[in-house]
Amino acid sequence: MSLKDRIQQFDASRKRPPEVVAILRRGIDSVRESGVAGLGIGERAPDFVLPNQRGEMVRLSDRLSRGPVVLNFYRGVW
Repeated sequence: MSLKDRIQQFDASRKRPPEVVAILRRGIDSVRESGVAGLGIGERAPDFVLPNQRGEMVRLSDRLSRGPVVLNFYRGVW
């Protein structure tokens, strides 16, 4: 089974109410239509500084110097 098929199967198993699915779909479509694109595979992120959950400023390059970094971006905040 392909990854795409597995993701679709997982998504279908979550049994989200239709109104929730519609809201999620509108958000996804809005981002796609905006033309904004993320990084491609193997592309390096530019260095940046953002506040963490405690309001402390965190630089990407500082974190990368300690090992791999995983970022989660949520609509409007990170």
